[in-house]
Amino acid sequence: MNIVHRARHFVQSLREQARRSIWDWQRCPYCGGTHTCRWGSYERRPWTLEGRQTVCVPRHRCCACHRTYSEQSPWLVRRSWYAREVHRCAIDFWQHGGTSLRRAADFVRSFIGRQERYLLWCISALRPLGEECRLAASTVHRWLDRAGREAELTLPGQLEGIGSSGCMGTDGLWSRLRGGTKAVVLALVDNATGLLWPPVVVAGEESEQSWREMLERAVGAGFDLDRLRGVVSDGANGLIGCLHEMAKWANQQRCVWHLWRKLGGELARQVSKVGVGLFGAAAKAARERVRRELVALIHGVLDARSQEEAEAALVRLKAHQLGAGLARQLEECLDAALIHLNAYNRGLARVAPEWLWRDFRLRLSRGRNHGTGVRLERAALVWAIYHNFTPAQSRCERKRRYRRPGQSPLEVAGVPPGEISYLDALAV
Repeated sequence: MNIVHRARHFVQSLREQARRSIWDWQRCPYCGGTHTCRWGSYERRPWTLEGRQTVCVPRHRCCACHRTYSEQSPWLVRRSWYAREVHRCAIDFWQHGGTSLRRAADFVRSFIGRQERYLLWCISALRPLGEECRLAASTVHRWLDRAGREAELTLPGQLEGIGSSGCMGTDGLWSRLRGGTKAVVLALVDNATGLLWPPVVVAGEESEQSWREMLERAVGAGFDLDRLRGVVSDGANGLIGCLHEMAKWANQQRCVWHLWRKLGGELARQVSKVGVGLFGAAAKAARERVRRELVALIHGVLDARSQEEAEAALVRLKAHQLGAGLARQLEECLDAALIHLNAYNRGLARVAPEWLWRDFRLRLSRGRNHGTGVRLERAALVWAIYHNFTPAQSRCERKRRYRRPGQSPLEVAGVPPGEISYLDALAV
C-alpha cells in the first residue's frame, strides 16, 4: 500500500466515523454484540480553531462482555487538549510556513485563544475574559515527532507502483546537531517528475555505506533499481563505488554547477595575472576582458552539444595563453561532465538537485529544532511527503518559472492525490 492509498484509507476511516449514527454506536466494538445500554457520559473541553468548546461524550456498556466504551469523534484526538484541526494547523503552519516551533505555537495560540497577537490584528477585538490558551512549542514539537514516527511506518512500499524515469539526481546536506555533532541528509529525486524518495540521515557522504543506505531505502520504498540509467551528483567517491557495486549499468553525471565552483579558484588566479603594470580602470577592464574570454571558452566545453564539439572547445581553451590550467582540470572530468549527451542517458539533468536543499533549509533549516539524527530523519521524512503532495506555484515570478505549475510531483508521476493532503498521509 503506497502513501496515496494510505492517505485515502485514513480519510475514508474518518468519514465513516463521522457518518456513524446512534444505532451504530449501540454495537459493541469489542464483541460486536448489540445488547448494550447507555452508561453515562463525560465532558471534554478541547481547543478548536473557534476557541475552547465543551463536548459531551456518551458512554455505553455491553451486557454480553460487560465492557464499557465511548463514542468517538473524527475531529477529537484521544488524550489531547486540542482538536484535530489544531494539530493539522500547527504542523502545516510550521512545515509550509517555514518558521520556528516557538513562532508556530505563538501564532496558533493567538488565533485559537483570541489573545496576544490576535489583538494586534483585530483592533476592535476585546481581551478574552475566559481561560487563555497555553499551547507551547514543546507540544508542537511532540506532534511533529509523532508525525515523523508515522512517516517511518510508511517507508515499506511508500512509493510502490509509481513509475520512475530512471534519470535521477542526488545530493547531501550537512546539518549541525546538538553537541556540535554533524549529520548528512541524503536524498534521491527523479529528474523528470521531481518525485522525492525517502531521505536518509548518515554520519558522512564519503563512505559507500552511506550511499548504499540511501539506495536501499529507495528500493524498500518501491524504487526499481533495474530502471536506473544515470545519476547526477557532485562527484562523491562513495557514490561512485556504490553504483559500481549495486548498479554497474548506471552512469554518473558530474554536476556542472559544482564543476564551475571547482574551476573558480583557478580562474581567479589566472585573471589576477592580467593587468600587471596597469592601474585603476585600465587594469580592471583588462581583467574583465580576460575573464569573459576564459568563461566563454569554458562554456564552450561544458555546454557542448556533442563529444566532438566539447573536445574542439577544449583545444581552443588549451591554446589560450592563460587556459592551460583550466583545460587540465576540465580534461580530468570531461567524460563525466558529458554523460547527459549519451542516448542511453537522455533526459538526465546536468545539475544536482541543489534547489531541493533550498526548500529544505526554508522548512527545516540546518537541523534547527532537532537535537539528534533520529529526530532530524523523522523531520526529513515528513518534509519529503510534504514535497511530493504539494503542487508547485501556479503563477510564475519575475525571475523564476516553474516547469509544471500547479502540479505536484505525485501528479506528474501519474498518481494524482486529488483532495488528499500530506497531513492525511501522516494520519494527523
